[in-house]
Amino acid sequence: QEQLPAASDAELRALDGEIAALSSKVQALQQSCRQMEAELKELNSSMTTPEMSKELEVLRKDCGSYTEKLERIKSATNHVTPEEKEKVCSEQQLYHREWRRRKRM
Repeated sequence: QEQLPAASDAELRALDGEIAALSSKVQALQQSCRQMEAELKELNSSMTTPEMSKELEVLRKDCGSYTEKLERIKSATNHVTPEEKEKVCSEQQLYHREWRRRKRM
């Protein structure tokens, strides 16, 4: 230590101030780096434009097929009459009651 020059208090304070300024700068840079990494991760997980175009095309085809199916169902003439519906419902209730009765036994 005798070989090193003695530092004055003013130099030490200046160095401490410089260290504090550089530390705050490092913290700010680390925070911005974390922000950019989060943004990069988000962008990497999102779909690209060609993938989005393919997905959109698939969804449009599905929508078209469902629209066709709906139109066919609406235009069908073999709908169930209310009497048939009532008959099926009553049979289902009867079978359900019998099943519960058997289950209790």
